[in-house]
Amino acid sequence: QVQLVESGGGLVQAGGSLRLSCAASGRTSSISVMKWFRQAPGKEREFVAVIVWIGGGTAYADSVKGRFTISRDNAKNTLYLQMNGLKPEDTAVYYCHARGITDYWGQGTQVTVSS
Repeated sequence: QVQLVESGGGLVQAGGSLRLSCAASGRTSSISVMKWFRQAPGKEREFVAVIVWIGGGTAYADSVKGRFTISRDNAKNTLYLQMNGLKPEDTAVYYCHARGITDYWGQGTQVTVSS
């Protein structure tokens, strides 16, 4: 089993920045890929960014490319999402996801961007 705990969400004005963290514990050696997703009210959960846990390769949704950066600290088993140039449409609950033996999800952290 892998446990994921997100933190770092909050309220920020448009144009501001936030850094989300996702601490992984448990059977972290099984993790191959980690992702960030988000879900806005009344909308489906959508992909934001992905990172290969060992190799470090990354990919982003077009809506966040150039503004968000996904990274990880393998020694700390922690995933990050640096969000710059935030827009009101980035408002959502942000979830981290790990692909290990199966899929694991965190509980989510709220990000609210005011205009």
